[in-house]
Amino acid sequence: MSNHTKERQRGLNIRLLFILVTLAEILGTLMLSAILAAISRYLLNRVVEVHPILWLIFFSVTIGVTASVVVNIILLRPIVKLSKAMKQVAAGDFGIRLSTGSRISEIRDSYESFNLMVQELQATETLQSDFVSNVSHEFKTPINAIEGYATLLQGSLEPEQQSGYVDRILLNTRRLSTLVGNILLLSKVSNQAIPLSKTAYRLDEQIRQAIVLLEPRWTEKDIDFDVDMDEVTWTGPENLMHHVWSNLISNAIKFGPAGGMVRMTLKQTDGRYVYAIEDGGPGIPEAEQQHIFNKFYQLDSSHKQEGNGLGLALCKQIIHSCRGSITVDNLPRGGCRFTVTLPME
Repeated sequence: MSNHTKERQRGLNIRLLFILVTLAEILGTLMLSAILAAISRYLLNRVVEVHPILWLIFFSVTIGVTASVVVNIILLRPIVKLSKAMKQVAAGDFGIRLSTGSRISEIRDSYESFNLMVQELQATETLQSDFVSNVSHEFKTPINAIEGYATLLQGSLEPEQQSGYVDRILLNTRRLSTLVGNILLLSKVSNQAIPLSKTAYRLDEQIRQAIVLLEPRWTEKDIDFDVDMDEVTWTGPENLMHHVWSNLISNAIKFGPAGGMVRMTLKQTDGRYVYAIEDGGPGIPEAEQQHIFNKFYQLDSSHKQEGNGLGLALCKQIIHSCRGSITVDNLPRGGCRFTVTLPME
């Protein structure tokens, strides 16, 4: 059991606290009244009769004043402090954190929940800022290129130059279209706006089809494939999974060396289907591996490599929606391995 859990168990419950305070006040008032009666009998040599209404008033005032002090110190001050902190958060200050020495478990739980909420809000704000910054950059680059080549086309150019500029405009237009499509698809998958229509199909055949569709890319780099896949019939979202295989194979081709080898396997292991793809590229630094599945994250911060940093984020989201997982690790001989694990359905 963790220290945090033990600490929470040692905390006082607020209902128990009020019961204990009330009992203590009643007992204390009875003891005080007995002491006062004994003093008066000792000093005056007689018993002083006190009307029951006066005793009731005495009890009520004593208990009321004590309870008010306890409530103010133990409850109202932490609540006021929490209220002020919430106003700061509402004003956009997500750096505030609260601490308390209160032994009341509800107070401590409220403060811990507040700190967790603010931490998540701060992380969300950072992601949103990064998202807007990256989206702006990814849209600006092809738009500027299209504008520049279109401006050049307004002048008197040779037919060959015109053809080259038109090709570059079309290239950047397709890049922009792909970016928008990936953003929309990622948003739909993240918000579960796409119904996961599951069908039974051959997973190994789908992967082979993805390899064939990317033939121009791996032919250009003279890349060979070492494929060892079992016949696997899987039930899942066929159209969405095509994005996963295309992206992983495309990345292996892009980052692998010319004349290199891409290895992939598909096996049934421990009641799950495991797909692995390995390339012979430079690998991924360990410090970067935890970020590569983030939206718009790219190892090449200069954006010289083709891509927009959405492919792996989309892969992860699709795989997670299928109750699967995707991991990455470097190979001892160089390159990296992506491993996709899918449940048998």
